[in-house]
Amino acid sequence: MANNKSSKKRIEVAERNRVQNRTYKSAVRTLIKRCFTACSAFSQAPGDDAKEAVQASLNAAFSKIDKAVKVGVIHRNTGAHQKARLSTAVKQVVEPASAPQA
Repeated sequence: MANNKSSKKRIEVAERNRVQNRTYKSAVRTLIKRCFTACSAFSQAPGDDAKEAVQASLNAAFSKIDKAVKVGVIHRNTGAHQKARLSTAVKQVVEPASAPQA
C-alpha cells in the first residue's frame, strides 16, 4: 500500500498506462490476425477485390504498429519484426515463388 501522495499517484498513472498499452497491443494483434486471414482468403480465391483487401489490411496493420512504436507501447525492433513477418506473408501470397523470373 502506498504511504504518500506521490506513490499513490504513480500507482494510478501506472494503471492508466497499463490499460492504454493493453488496448494498443490488442489492436495490433487483431490487425495482424486480420492481415493473415485476408492472405489466406486471397490464396483460396484470388481476385482483385481480395488483393485490395490484403493490401488494405496490411496498410492498417503497418499504421497501427508504427503508432504503437511511436507511443512506446512496443519496442521498435519488435515492430520491425512484426512488419517484416507480415510483408513476407503478403509477398508469398500475392507474388508466388512459382512465378517464372525473367
